[in-house]
Amino acid sequence: MTLKIADRATVPPFIVMDVLHASAQRAAQGLPVFHMAAGQPSVGIPHGVTERLKDLLDRDPMGYTVSLGIPELRQKIADHYQTTQGVTIAPERVVVTTGSSGAFILAFSSCFAPGDRVGLAAPGYPAYPSILRSLGIEPVRIPVGPDSRYQPTVEVLEKLGEKLDGLIVASPSNPTGTVMPADELEKLCQWCDANGVRLISDEIYHGITFGDPAVSATRFSQTPVIINSFSKYFCMTGWRLGWMVVPEDMVRPIECLTQNLFISAPTLSQYAGTLVFDHLEELEQRVQGYAANRALLLDALPAAGITRFAPPDGAFYLYADVSHLTNDSLSFCQRMLAECGVAAAPGVDFDPIGGQSSVRFSFARDHQHVKQAVEALTGWLNRQS
Repeated sequence: MTLKIADRATVPPFIVMDVLHASAQRAAQGLPVFHMAAGQPSVGIPHGVTERLKDLLDRDPMGYTVSLGIPELRQKIADHYQTTQGVTIAPERVVVTTGSSGAFILAFSSCFAPGDRVGLAAPGYPAYPSILRSLGIEPVRIPVGPDSRYQPTVEVLEKLGEKLDGLIVASPSNPTGTVMPADELEKLCQWCDANGVRLISDEIYHGITFGDPAVSATRFSQTPVIINSFSKYFCMTGWRLGWMVVPEDMVRPIECLTQNLFISAPTLSQYAGTLVFDHLEELEQRVQGYAANRALLLDALPAAGITRFAPPDGAFYLYADVSHLTNDSLSFCQRMLAECGVAAAPGVDFDPIGGQSSVRFSFARDHQHVKQAVEALTGWLNRQS
C-alpha cells in the first residue's frame, strides 16, 4: 500500500544545492572544483568570536532561550540600524530567527492566508515561491529585466495590473546583485501602503555593496517586514541565524508561531551574533575582497565572450545572459562542471522560464580561487567555439 505525500512537499528542488552535491562528488574523485555556485563566503566567523565562545561554552549549558531571541542580541541589531541607516528601531520589534529561512516561514505564515497572492521578481531567489506554495499561498512571478535593474518597481507593478496581497523585494538581489535606489524603494513602500499590500523586504545582503550602501525599507515605513541574516555579510552561514524587524502588532503573533515551530534560534549562534558586531572592521575588509573579485569578472567575462549582464551593485553574484551559448542552462552548467570543474548556478533555478539562457556566477570565494575559476572557464569557453 502506497501512502500519499502531501502536495506541499512536492516543490521543485533548490538546484544550487544539487550543484553543491555534484561538486562534492567530483572533489571526492580527486578532480578540481572551482566554486562559483553557492552564495557562501569562503571564510567563516572572525576568529576573535570563536575564542570568546570557547570560554562561554565552559560556563553556559546552552539551553533554550526566549523565543524572540536573547535581549542583548536584539539590542545589538537595533543599534545596527541606528548606525547604518540612521533609523531608531525598538529592540522589541526585533525577532531573532533560525536563519533567514526561518524568518521567511514566519513572515509568510503570519502575513498571508492560504489563497493569497504574493508578487516576486523573476529572476529571484528560488525558495520564495517554494515556501509560499508549501503554505498554500500563490506566488505571482513578475518578469523583470535590465530596464528596471531586475527590480519590481512601481511602474512595473502598475503595468502588471495584478491584484496582490503581498510583495517580496530583495535589495541587493539574488541572483542579479542589483540594488534598488532609495527613491524607488520609498515609492514602493508608499505604493504598498496605499494599496494594502504587505511588503516583505529581503535585506540579507546589506553590507555587501560596491557603491552607495543599500537602504533599508525601515527608513520609509513601519509596515514592511524586514528580513536579514548573519549568513552573508557576517560570514555565519552554518550558524543558522537571522532576524526580522516587524510592525508592533505582529510581534506577539510571530512570537507564538516561533514558540511552536522553532522554540528559539540556536543559543550558541545567538551569542556569536552578539559578539560579531565587535568585528565589523574585519568584515569590511572581506567586502573589499568581494569587490576585487567583481572587478576581475567584469574584465574577464567579456574577454571570454560573455558580455550581456548587469554589473552587480551588491551581494556577490553576477547574472549573465549566455543565450549565444545555450538555451538549456541546466545542462550547460552540468557540462561546465564536468569538463572544466567550474561549478555555477543555472538560471532556471531563479527563473524557470527566462532562466533557460542565463547563469549565475558567485564570486564569494577568495581572490586566488576566483582567478583560477576564471582561467578554467575562459579556456573551456574558448574550446566551445
